[in-house]
Amino acid sequence: MSRRASGLKAWFLQRVTAVYLALFGVYLALYFALSPPASHAELVAWARGPWVALGLLLFVPILLVHAWVGIRDVFMDYMKPIALRATALTLMGFAFLASGLWVAQAVIAVRAFR
Repeated sequence: MSRRASGLKAWFLQRVTAVYLALFGVYLALYFALSPPASHAELVAWARGPWVALGLLLFVPILLVHAWVGIRDVFMDYMKPIALRATALTLMGFAFLASGLWVAQAVIAVRAFR
């Protein structure tokens, strides 16, 4: 794959993920502004709904992909030493992976909460 196609792929991925993040972000903002849960139990009941749980489970990897493409492009543009860039990208990759697994575990635990 050429560098031009790689850049186009990253650009497209950023735009597609941004659309989902914006739409889900507006949904969350409206939900919490118009009818915020009065208790933890209400919040858990809302998060246990199948569509909300699915939306949250999609939100996390999409957010991580969006952040990864952005941070990767910044590192590629501004970190010239290859070893430094590779180290920074590896550390960010592990941090993103750990964050994603932690949030997925939390959403799944909420679904199992009775």
